[in-house]
Amino acid sequence: MIDKYISKEETICVAGLGYVGLPVALEFAKKYKIIGFDINQSRVELMQRGIDPSNELDALEFEGCDILFTSDPEDIRACTFYIIAVPTPIDEHKNPDLKPLLSACKIVGGVLKNGDTVVFESTVYPGCTEEDCIPVLEKESGLTYGKDFNAGYSPERINPGDKLHTLTKIVKVVSGSDEETLQLVSALYGSIIHAGVHKASSIKVAEASKIIENTQRDLNIALMNELSLIFKKMGINTFEVLEASGTKWNFLKFFPGLVGGHCIGVDPYYLTHKAMELGYFSKVITAGRNINDAVHSQIAKEIVKYLIEQDKSLKRTYVLVMGVTFKENVSDIRNSKVPELIRELQEFSINVDAVDPWASPEEFDLEYGISLKPGPENHYDAVVLAVNHDAYLDLKIEDIENLMGKNGLLYDVKGIYRNKFEGIKYLSL
Repeated sequence: MIDKYISKEETICVAGLGYVGLPVALEFAKKYKIIGFDINQSRVELMQRGIDPSNELDALEFEGCDILFTSDPEDIRACTFYIIAVPTPIDEHKNPDLKPLLSACKIVGGVLKNGDTVVFESTVYPGCTEEDCIPVLEKESGLTYGKDFNAGYSPERINPGDKLHTLTKIVKVVSGSDEETLQLVSALYGSIIHAGVHKASSIKVAEASKIIENTQRDLNIALMNELSLIFKKMGINTFEVLEASGTKWNFLKFFPGLVGGHCIGVDPYYLTHKAMELGYFSKVITAGRNINDAVHSQIAKEIVKYLIEQDKSLKRTYVLVMGVTFKENVSDIRNSKVPELIRELQEFSINVDAVDPWASPEEFDLEYGISLKPGPENHYDAVVLAVNHDAYLDLKIEDIENLMGKNGLLYDVKGIYRNKFEGIKYLSL
């Protein structure tokens, strides 16, 4: 079934070369002839030079790969197997934003031929592939789904910054519009995924499996964030409670924190959106989202309260925020919750400096209108350790004291320095 791909008589296209698409394209390119397509020409030029624009992959990952990087849709016309791996964000109203996905469908639909297969990796709500994407492919190609071309869905499971659970080491869920397509999708992915594949019974089941993976994590973290609020009122440390509870074999180890990124902070909105279309208003999922979306505000209020208790004039106070990316040891700033924390502090007229060893100052300014400092420039009234980059894991008390003035506050969001510094006012979630 995949003989023509093995012999390189037929070519695979991966459309969308971000943190999901590029690893997929390069892994396939170790065995097959691949064309990697992205609409961003500047990113394409970097990849042509063996540079990952997302800073996730080393240059060695590009070596020995049979791949052509392009931003020209005409270059993908000869392909027969298309993988679409573009972002699926939410808009300012927290509704699914399908524009990147449907735009990719238009491009692929414009070159689609009789007998081709299109597989989606983008995270969507159940039904999106067949109800939203397929009609665009049909319209642009003039072909009929199920007769002239087929489709599949294989949800991405890439975890940015994770060097242990990489693409080939995670079981890949696969699905197809019919049995023959399922076998083709399964055979191709199975040839590169060492952990094996799981064949879902339908495209909808595969879509649903992906979206509840992140919804489950979101709800568990929301529980931890709510417990943090409760335990603060009781005067006990949340992380100490979780450490004690974690000694039981079946206790799930989740922790409170800012919930951003492309998955956990986004995917639940796709599910609740679809539920509302079907006449059901989600209670549990929505409650979890509301809790997690308010964590930055809770942190800001605790900092402001402390500063006021110290008789500080907020207009003359300075706060340093360390780390602005959506998670540790990645350069990706999209959907980070730290900018919301910064803006909340600024709304109290507090002067805020932000630093990050990973984030691009230009991209951060363009995305959020907030300037990053090359390094600390003041004596600060409070220091917020917002993202646990490796560069911040070995701070000494002298490092903190040199940053802060008298009666300064260290707000350690994830509690990594609890019980380690004496003589410094310390708060965490």
